Amino acid sequence: MDVITFGQKEQNQRYITRSAVYAVMCDPQTDKIAVIQKRDGKLFLPGGGIEANETPEECLKREVLEETGMDVNIGDFIGGANQYFYSQNETTYYLNEGQFYRCDAGEEVQSPIEDDHVLQWIDPADAIDHLFHEHQRWTVQNALKKKYKSV
Repeated sequence: MDVITFGQKEQNQRYITRSAVYAVMCDPQTDKIAVIQKRDGKLFLPGGGIEANETPEECLKREVLEETGMDVNIGDFIGGANQYFYSQNETTYYLNEGQFYRCDAGEEVQSPIEDDHVLQWIDPADAIDHLFHEHQRWTVQNALKKKYKSV
């Protein structure tokens, strides 16, 4: 299966490949999805980089807990998509190899530990318009298409 790739790969730049996993996490009562707003105002899906000897599912549970303080119920694998980007905060070029899962919010079990991450619940259409990474916008859009096809 081919993985779609977003972003522009700049010539003569060294890219660090970063495998990551993200949640399209729904609140079943409101049909809104979780996004993380960072200090610079940019919005991202909850999730992040997979550490050594960590499965995607273990990473997703850890990242969601760190960023939101919530447990997460991992559902279906949505798919994968890649994103070339430059991180201004880290002054590094990355190829993000993203894996995406449909998830349901679980119980809040602790306070978030990342103080520059603020959990927000927004309409999926707003997420499609405002998520920073194109591969995350594309994933939310495709997750919605699949959801409404199966209804």
